[in-house]
Amino acid sequence: MGKRIGIENSIAAADAIRMANVDVVAAYPITPQTHIVEHLAELVADGELDAEFIPVESEHSAMSVCCGSVAVGARTFTCTSAQGLALMNEIVFIAASMRLPVVMILANRSLSGPLSIWNDHTDVMSVRDCGWIQVFADNGQELFDHVFFAFRVAEDRNVSLPVMINIDGFIVTHMIESVEYWDEEQVKSYLPDFKPVNVLHPDRPVTMGAFGMPGIFSEAKKSQNEALLASKPHIMRAWSEMAQAVGRSYAPVETYKLEGADTAFLTMGSFSETASIAIDRLREQGKPVGQIKLRLWRPFPFDEIREAVKGVKNLIVIDRAISYGGPGGPVASEIRAALYGEKSMPAIANFLCGFAGRDVTPDDFMKMYAKTGELLKGGKAIREEDYILYGVRE
Repeated sequence: MGKRIGIENSIAAADAIRMANVDVVAAYPITPQTHIVEHLAELVADGELDAEFIPVESEHSAMSVCCGSVAVGARTFTCTSAQGLALMNEIVFIAASMRLPVVMILANRSLSGPLSIWNDHTDVMSVRDCGWIQVFADNGQELFDHVFFAFRVAEDRNVSLPVMINIDGFIVTHMIESVEYWDEEQVKSYLPDFKPVNVLHPDRPVTMGAFGMPGIFSEAKKSQNEALLASKPHIMRAWSEMAQAVGRSYAPVETYKLEGADTAFLTMGSFSETASIAIDRLREQGKPVGQIKLRLWRPFPFDEIREAVKGVKNLIVIDRAISYGGPGGPVASEIRAALYGEKSMPAIANFLCGFAGRDVTPDDFMKMYAKTGELLKGGKAIREEDYILYGVRE
């Protein structure tokens, strides 16, 4: 095993990218992802990472460079947040449709306006349907591990799709935690050299991203979607082999104290650990409550969600973004769609909270549990439009 280090999570992420031996880093600084790319620039400048660091003039250019570099066979990384993601949005979709295995860390942050540098999930939800494989890391150790996982999955010749690692801005990026580093042999064993499926080379001309007439566009989109769905077995294998390599297990959907629970919180990102504290306290009070953690956002883990909620009567879905004009939050909408028609579909209460870094404590999760009990008292149905913006001042 590698040694355990007390370190800022952003610096640990940059160290993992160095250990993955990337060839190209193209990024533009934006809070709160800046420490990741700053440290990568230092590693390149100091000769500790043999890579090209390309300081582009915008995030749109960053993703454009990434597409070009990975298309010629270079292991490629970028990182962004919020408005930066919005600016690179055009090329984010292109990377997926061209099957280019870029790896990106998205330090989740609010999209303007009003302007905020703080965390919620509005940025990632704006690219929910961009065609990337998307996972959430709850803490620094999960972030470190998933750097290697992301390159392993993205570059798998049976996958060849970009991978996005989501981490909560400031809450995870700037936190100092204890992170167990992999040793070099573990990295070499787990992460093979990048051997792309298609490579741009003047001696072997190929066309990438050509104009698609209406007669072939639908078929191209169907093929793209099938490729994303077909990536799941390779995602599962990458997690399984990581468990063998370093002893830490990950899954598309993970549960906590769900045995005997008739109510469960469903969370994503760093809220999962906070909710776990509330669940411990509620269990001490004799409350039958547990937790479902959604780690794999795309491809969506339908089967695992359906299995996890069996026996659960009430599901409290936590969203950190709002679907404007729609039925609450995007995560709750996905969960309702996944469970629609199931015989044992639980009642779903949707709480929207933590916007722009507003603190949500274990006590708040306990209050959400109590509020759900009040809503359901007497068998009252919770309609899709009956979401609750928790903690909003009247």
